[in-house]
Amino acid sequence: MIELQEVKTKKELKAFVTFPFQLYKNSKYWVPPIISDEMETLSADKNPAFESAEARFFIAFKNQNMVGRVAAIINTIEINEQQVKKMRFGWFDAIDDINVSKALLNKVEDIGKEHQLEFVEGPVGFSNLDKNGALTEGFDHIGTMATWYNHPYYIEHFKTLGYSPEKVYIESKFKVDEVPTERFTRVADIVKKRFNLWSSNFTKTSEVIPHVDDMFALFNESYKELPTYVPITKKQQAYFKKKFINFIDPEYIKFVFDKDNNMIAFAIVLPSFSEALQQIKGKLFPFGFLKLLKAKKHNKTALLYLIGVDPTYQSKGVTAIIFKDIYDVFVKKNIETCIRLPELEDNLAEQQIWKDFNSEIIKRRKTFKKLI
Repeated sequence: MIELQEVKTKKELKAFVTFPFQLYKNSKYWVPPIISDEMETLSADKNPAFESAEARFFIAFKNQNMVGRVAAIINTIEINEQQVKKMRFGWFDAIDDINVSKALLNKVEDIGKEHQLEFVEGPVGFSNLDKNGALTEGFDHIGTMATWYNHPYYIEHFKTLGYSPEKVYIESKFKVDEVPTERFTRVADIVKKRFNLWSSNFTKTSEVIPHVDDMFALFNESYKELPTYVPITKKQQAYFKKKFINFIDPEYIKFVFDKDNNMIAFAIVLPSFSEALQQIKGKLFPFGFLKLLKAKKHNKTALLYLIGVDPTYQSKGVTAIIFKDIYDVFVKKNIETCIRLPELEDNLAEQQIWKDFNSEIIKRRKTFKKLI
């Protein structure tokens, strides 16, 4: 018999957060989160996402052993302002027992019905800056700090329980020494002159901070037409600024401005922390922080986290400016491989801008949907 327990205390939340550590303890590819960071993300008094979302967390037990977990999430902006009657689920993990998955997802469905919602979709987080999608291909590639990893049987569980694939995301990689630089270098110079644009070159975090609010405003503007998008609030922007700024090398943050110093494009690249995170096993202290700092400074792999262009400048070659600036940093820092984090497979405009990079798709992930 499967029993569910709703998380009510800090101790129970820590059990919820650390369950994957036992589920994936023998995996070479799962990348653990930082426990303290994950606790903060799921705490209503710490994460401003809770100002526009409700979340309940459930743990599944079988024979008194913890065997699964799930977060049931309602985004009120999505429901009330965008009129999308979606019940979200995320942070889903379970042993290979269909009854465990059924108990967890039935609970999510029941909450959705209580709120007169129309369908359940997941795994997703609170917003577009959270992790989303269950891995469906690429289980033999190491995960990243920005994505969830899962066992292959999750997909069969979802399908058996009446869930159908909804959105498809791809992750790709390319070798830096195979990048055809001549074309985007030439185009970058032409576009800068034609539209009177200039780009940033930061070496200190303090130089980046004054521009971050403008970047989030542009993020909202450039992504608003995507069917998955829910706007990021001001308080969420401040939270993410504080949360991620120390993980980012300022040289990896690229902005493009017009002649009036208005930001019209941006890109954020992260060094890969995957191996360091596996080594520190979720703990920053006493030595975890030092390992992350080393990975930040000395790495052969970079992750393209976000890229956005003002709709007015899309399809005008502005991405060539970003590519050139990022490529120059990659060469300077001896980066060998760049991984593009999840992009919607049907976002053809985004796929098109990478057509000359000889990218190889290494993973696919999907969200799954069920009418309730």
